[in-house]
Amino acid sequence: MIPNVTRGSRMSGLLVYLASTDTDKTRNAHTEPHLVAGDAAIMAWYDDGILDRDDALAIARHLDQPRRAFGVEVKIRELRWDAVKKERVPVGEKDANVWHCSLSLRAEEGALTDQQWGDIANDFVDSMGFTETSGKARCRWAAINHGTSENGNHHIHIAVSLVREDGTKASTHGDFKRAQKTCRELEVKYGLEQLSSVHATRGYDRAEKATATRDDREMHRSSLARKVRASASASATEAEFVRRARGSGLLVRPRYAKNTTDVIVGYSVAERPKQGERPVWFGGGTLGTDLKLGALREEWMDSPNLATEAAAEWNAAARNKRTVSTKGPEKAIPPAQMWVEYTRNASALAEQLRTIPRDDHATWAKAARDVSGAFAAWSHRLEPTPGPLAATAAELSRTAQLRAPREHSKPVAMPSIAGTAMMFMAASSKNKTAAQSALMLQLVNTAFAIYEMHQQSGRTREAQRLYNVVTSQLKPFAATMPRPVLVGAGEHAAAPLVPIPKSVELGLRGTAPVRPGSAVPTTPTPAAPVKTHETSQHGPGPIIDR
Repeated sequence: MIPNVTRGSRMSGLLVYLASTDTDKTRNAHTEPHLVAGDAAIMAWYDDGILDRDDALAIARHLDQPRRAFGVEVKIRELRWDAVKKERVPVGEKDANVWHCSLSLRAEEGALTDQQWGDIANDFVDSMGFTETSGKARCRWAAINHGTSENGNHHIHIAVSLVREDGTKASTHGDFKRAQKTCRELEVKYGLEQLSSVHATRGYDRAEKATATRDDREMHRSSLARKVRASASASATEAEFVRRARGSGLLVRPRYAKNTTDVIVGYSVAERPKQGERPVWFGGGTLGTDLKLGALREEWMDSPNLATEAAAEWNAAARNKRTVSTKGPEKAIPPAQMWVEYTRNASALAEQLRTIPRDDHATWAKAARDVSGAFAAWSHRLEPTPGPLAATAAELSRTAQLRAPREHSKPVAMPSIAGTAMMFMAASSKNKTAAQSALMLQLVNTAFAIYEMHQQSGRTREAQRLYNVVTSQLKPFAATMPRPVLVGAGEHAAAPLVPIPKSVELGLRGTAPVRPGSAVPTTPTPAAPVKTHETSQHGPGPIIDR
């Protein structure tokens, strides 16, 4: 159950909107608006009959009566965007005596009865401290059901006056966090689908979806997140990340610390717009909690010299100039032996993950971030339009994003697969190799370990989503891959591979699950470098050992 809290100043305006069935005045088509709960007086006066405009105004007057009688003002700071400072700044105060929260179910959960919604609403306002159970005078409130949203979400709206019956003001300190905590408790109490209190992903608003549908394209934020994740995972340094992001077709600009032009504290990216259009920019944090610059920097090498190189690349990107370095590691051709090494590491990671406690969220998030980055990089090389690789990357990225990263300890040391994204970014976009097949099998094995973690933790929604994307989308793709060649122990042999469980076996032309042994091509096929004008002029540079 998802809460969405907002503040306002006109109770009558809110109630008239909630009770309206005029499609020209509402975002969604409201049907049969009616009360499901409210304070004692409200429920004594009204039953579950359909509300009209007059009813809405009468209810609003009732809810607003204590504020008017005592002449109490409830204000909050008003913030506006400062284009110069590039941040929201306070510009005074505004009225905010109306507290409004919608409680929404996922479309897949169907609908609840009015009795169920009424019980939930009463428990919710009790927990939020708006009723007598808080030990204070009660607030007046009402809960309205007006049908299912255009996205199929059954929901109710709760309107609360923040002036109590005795004229005191109700506290809303920490109400966003308290609303989330209350919803998690009510999910358990009423047997609803339990959303994760550990992981958090950002949704998309109707405008983004509608624009993407109209233009027959993927939503910008989905595409941007995948390209940024691939570029970040494939990079060993910040400067390399900037070059890779630009090389993937993104527009990139830094956000500087105040009064500086060389201290970068954040970034924004945009897809390159069509002729005559303006770019639509998104900050890294709006793409994913793990894609903020601070979080990305935790994965890269750092030194004064590298910081200087990064600043130079950021400045070049801000001015839309050519990259400073034209011989970075992103121009190199990885040797065939690196495929063996990373296949071995991926196999070891999948095996070790099964020994990690389910509540070590930082370690699981780190593993999911690396595997997601690898699939994102491979999608960038192989998929002209988003396909199964992109879908797998997106689903794994959900586990990579923690709701409160600072509340978790550092991830434990694990076999590194960060370089797999670099391998896939440099791979040929035309040829699928046996080396890629072998590595993919172990990445899927790692994904299944993440699936098991969610399942054993009771997060059935996350587990089912990951299971579905691997079995329904990745399996058909795997059938198009070359058969991985199993070779015996030798100079280039990898460590024994962990078989993929039967429930997610990919069926690579009848070879899955993989038998113990090393999976590498008998004749390694070097990947082709990314062809750019710099490559043709200067050739590939040295490979950084990851």
